[in-house]
Amino acid sequence: MSGFTLSVLDQSSVASGRTPGEAIRETLALARHCDALGFRRYWCAEHHNSASHAGAAPEILIAAIAATTQRIRVGSAGVMLPHYSSLKVAEQFRVLEAIAPGRIDLGVGRAPGSDGRTAFALNPNANQAADRFPAQVMEVMGWHGDGLPENHPFRNIVAQPNVATRPEMWILGSSDYGAQVAGYFGLPYCFAHFFSDGGGSEQAIAVYREAFEPKPDMPGRLVAPHPALGVYCLVADTEAEAKRLFRSRELWRLKRDRGLYLPLPSVEEAEEYQYSDLELARVEKMREAAMVGTPEQVKAKLEALSAAHGGIAEFAVITHCHDPVARRRSYTLLAEVFGIRSDGVPLAAE
Repeated sequence: MSGFTLSVLDQSSVASGRTPGEAIRETLALARHCDALGFRRYWCAEHHNSASHAGAAPEILIAAIAATTQRIRVGSAGVMLPHYSSLKVAEQFRVLEAIAPGRIDLGVGRAPGSDGRTAFALNPNANQAADRFPAQVMEVMGWHGDGLPENHPFRNIVAQPNVATRPEMWILGSSDYGAQVAGYFGLPYCFAHFFSDGGGSEQAIAVYREAFEPKPDMPGRLVAPHPALGVYCLVADTEAEAKRLFRSRELWRLKRDRGLYLPLPSVEEAEEYQYSDLELARVEKMREAAMVGTPEQVKAKLEALSAAHGGIAEFAVITHCHDPVARRRSYTLLAEVFGIRSDGVPLAAE
């Protein structure tokens, strides 16, 4: 029995030999594909000053995806809130709600999604901005319908357009901090398991559950925790093919761990690379932990991961793959093996 929902997380990764513009257009095509497959959500990441990822403005990608899909929820994973004005973010997502009422998610995070210098280019007050993260979460929800405290200097400002629906707000993170914030506000929480290879995920989910405060009478809040994991998966028709495709990710991660954010290499580039003994040892550890294989193998790994966390409500699946056709095939196989319905819930969960 799989008691979780399946969604998609896309970083608009740049592939070796293709342009950042092509990466954006691949995101749009993949979103339409996953909409047809029945995934619950399609989330766009935010990265700045990176040759690895082209998605610097998730709110713009969300608008394009929402306008060209039919039923899938579309959102951010996430908007790095300390870079921006709370009012501007609230207004952007109200516009998105006007484009696709009832289909918009606002996932927010505190991390910069960039290097330190770029963080200051985005916000000259970057040193202090992250400290206001909980206050900014409150402000955005206030402008989405909760109202601001009576003593707030901007209480009388109305975020436009004044639409009837509001985005579903999420807290995203890779540490216990975001888990505590999500729990305090009674919001769903997604831990970036793919970013840390799972390090700290079980503790963060436990902290979230412990910190969770039900808010049954407040719009947009939850009555029970909704823990989610952003996970890397790569599915192919055979285990050998999945492992072959994974070579790109292996080499990319080796470079990233050295602070080199480069385009995703092709399988051929990865096969030609001369690995040191230390790198080979690191790759072997990656392979042992990776959710890579046939549909049945990856399904079993996701179910085991959920069980290890005391039950996960949702997986946001990222598939970092050089070949866009193989990437789409991976999501197709995942949808098929779980038999997901139009709301992203596996039929076996019923």
